Amino acid sequence: MKRNLIVFFLLFSIFSVAQTPSNDLLLTFKEYLGYVKRFHPIAKQAELTVSVGEANLLRSRGAFDPKINVDYNRKEFKDTEYFDQLNTTFKIPTWYGIELKANFEQNSGDFLNPEGFLPDDGLYSAGISASLLRGLLMNERMADLKTAKFFREQTKADRDILVNQILFDAAIAYFNWLKAYQEAEIYNNFLENAQIRFQGIRQSALAGDIAAIDTIEAKIAVENRKLSLEQANLELFKKRLEVSNFLWINDVPVELQEEVIPDTNPALDIDSSFETMGLTLDQFTLENHPKLRSLNLKIEALDVDRRLKANKLLPRLDANYNFLTETPEIAQSLNTFNYKGGINFELPLFLRKERGDLRLAKFKVQDAQFDLKNEELTIQNKVIAVFNALESFKRQNVLISTIVQDNRVLLNAEERKFSFGESSLFLINTRELNLINAELKSIEVQNKFFETKAKLFNSLATNPTNL
Repeated sequence: MKRNLIVFFLLFSIFSVAQTPSNDLLLTFKEYLGYVKRFHPIAKQAELTVSVGEANLLRSRGAFDPKINVDYNRKEFKDTEYFDQLNTTFKIPTWYGIELKANFEQNSGDFLNPEGFLPDDGLYSAGISASLLRGLLMNERMADLKTAKFFREQTKADRDILVNQILFDAAIAYFNWLKAYQEAEIYNNFLENAQIRFQGIRQSALAGDIAAIDTIEAKIAVENRKLSLEQANLELFKKRLEVSNFLWINDVPVELQEEVIPDTNPALDIDSSFETMGLTLDQFTLENHPKLRSLNLKIEALDVDRRLKANKLLPRLDANYNFLTETPEIAQSLNTFNYKGGINFELPLFLRKERGDLRLAKFKVQDAQFDLKNEELTIQNKVIAVFNALESFKRQNVLISTIVQDNRVLLNAEERKFSFGESSLFLINTRELNLINAELKSIEVQNKFFETKAKLFNSLATNPTNL
């Protein structure tokens, strides 16, 4: 009867390993990443980079805004009107180095410069000014607008990289939390086993079926499990706080409570959240990688600056021509007999500044191209290494599962032998310790497998849209 009591305690301890709490709140991996992407300050900050790009583009387009300019000057002294001058201008900048202009001038006074004498009703003019060499096909406002467009697209790529990085960091924190939770659960379950075993052995010792010294060994096992559980709970507390660092709701940080637990089987959620479901190495391409896209856009922007610097090697030849008329309402009054025009020519003799600027611009382009080539190789090798690691961890998970199962079989067999008096508590504790180590190793391999999935996501630098 007493021996049957020991068997009951041992069998109860075996089945209690599989027990899991059912009244805890589950925080799934996908739900967690959704909160991070939506509410985390860095994720919001990443969206600001796109807004900065849009604002910069808007500012650059301002260089092509039509402009109205009014210049009025009047001087009167001792009842003498020295001059009364009004000059209004309407300008329309265009894409190339051409500017359309309409003008109205009206001057009066006793001390005007001879060129300032105009008809009493004023003089109208309409014309065009153009940079015929330097600034015709490439000028500052064209370069600024092109660069701003590249910068806007670059901010979108940089936004994806920033969001990807914060999601990656958050995922690693979740996996570490899961690992700490599973380890604490293992120690908690085996502590219950050790306590049940201790009670059974204690009762058998009191009945005189076994030596009293066995109770000491059973008690030591209980204390060891308590110590391990206490250390695991401390680690779980730390990892829970690390996860809390990524949880925000409406700009308010959120701290995870003890009753919130991670999903112990998040494999499908991981692939779905990272949008890497079914992805193979053969499907991987470098063309759309955000980091490379950002570097390509940077090179294109630097090339615009290089073309601008090259354009400045040309001589400056600015010309303007304006039709003059007193009666703008009569179309025939705009003719070639009444006009105002001019030409401005400028050419530095040595062009040392311009040639130096062009060389620097070329060096910047080359430097960015070297960065691009290096980044392409780095990303490609990183992705290949991650895919190989994933395959290795898949095999490791199969092996460690077999090892755990075999150790569990050995422990069960040792407990049965002990119930028949053919084994010792020392051997049971040894078998149990081997099983604990195997399960801890299984958790570690699983954690590394999940982290490698996260590294694949990070190396692809994608910004998931389904969160």
